[in-house]
Amino acid sequence: MKKTPLFILLILFSFTQLFAQAQTDNYVLLKPDRVFDGQQMHTGWQVLVKGNHIEAVGEAGSITAPASTKIIDLKGTTLMPGMIEGHSHLFLHPYNETSWDDQVLTESRAERTARAVVHAKATLLAGFTTVRDLGTEGAGYDDVGLKTAINKGIIPGPRMLVATRAIVATGSYGPKVLVNETDMLKGGEEADGVDGITHVVRSQIGHGADVVKIYVDYRWGANGEAEPTFTVDELKTAVEVAKSSGRTVAVHSGTTEGMRRAIAAGVTTIEHGDGGTPELFKMMKEKGIALCPTLAATEAISTYHGWKKGFDPDPAGVKHKHYIFTEAMKAGVTICMGGDVGVFTHGDNAREMVLMAEYGMKPIDVLRSATSTNAAVFGLKELGNIKTGYLADLVAVTGNPADDIKAVKQVQLVMKDGVIYTN
Repeated sequence: MKKTPLFILLILFSFTQLFAQAQTDNYVLLKPDRVFDGQQMHTGWQVLVKGNHIEAVGEAGSITAPASTKIIDLKGTTLMPGMIEGHSHLFLHPYNETSWDDQVLTESRAERTARAVVHAKATLLAGFTTVRDLGTEGAGYDDVGLKTAINKGIIPGPRMLVATRAIVATGSYGPKVLVNETDMLKGGEEADGVDGITHVVRSQIGHGADVVKIYVDYRWGANGEAEPTFTVDELKTAVEVAKSSGRTVAVHSGTTEGMRRAIAAGVTTIEHGDGGTPELFKMMKEKGIALCPTLAATEAISTYHGWKKGFDPDPAGVKHKHYIFTEAMKAGVTICMGGDVGVFTHGDNAREMVLMAEYGMKPIDVLRSATSTNAAVFGLKELGNIKTGYLADLVAVTGNPADDIKAVKQVQLVMKDGVIYTN
């Protein structure tokens, strides 16, 4: 075989090095009307991006850009950190299309993964550059594979924090059938007792879980009502094991007793929180436990049952969401933005933000919740803020969302890791 001369190899090596350097040294200057930096709104600011990091941010006169810089004029827009979806299920789609049971039991894993790929792209293009995906609901560890495919650049999608199978008490979760001999696929992984839950938490972490998701109550009461599933000791063990590996713990809870046990165990976030009371919210505030209220899921399910918002009186579930959301804010509980998307359409993630404002949160606080607050609660370093040295996950929206939160739905540009996906 003919050998390539050494000098040609050296030239090729040098070209490769120069090409790689050129990629990492690319500069982009973004010139919006205003910048929301994750904390405050600033008029007349600009952002200089180098490669996949923010090189500089501030007033126009304070930024010096190289001559080769690509300039993107974003007149009429607000530039903000890439939004962070706090409660997503990329392997589910709206229940008015296909019921949850039928998705788990009749849709193939190939179909569910194909849908998840589409959902991931829709989420990214809606301006959500990161998602916390809280369970595949019967699709095993496929969220780990989806995350890997996104990270490798095989498919477009947001950064993912994944919970894999989620953890449920034996007999509590669906799908359920009356044929005892049937070995049914479950929407979560069953665990029992201190030893059992220790094993399952470690197993899910070993399979790639970034966050441990636990159902601390569910609809398994004598008459189908929601009741607690795990004991305080079981939950404390799960939290201890998860946190010893640097993982956070998110818990599904819809009952007062379930919330009480979760708070006693020291979880990171409580999802839904329908059993919340002023006393429990006070305890959450004291312990630094955040609430992810999932307002949009409650409203979506009500519409599937025939409710016409704006025409019909609010159903009891919607009224109760108003109550717990108000009480949590009164108590000063940290509130994460997360809508339980998958119950409703992926790409419509901002529906939760619109409802948060509608339910009484100031728009500027809604913006913080979807950016810097979620980043802090979920342990996402270099995300959720526009600061020098942070990752270049940025979104430009038409208008000023601090005046009208609906502006977050008018996405003009998405940048993730320095790469522009839509303009």
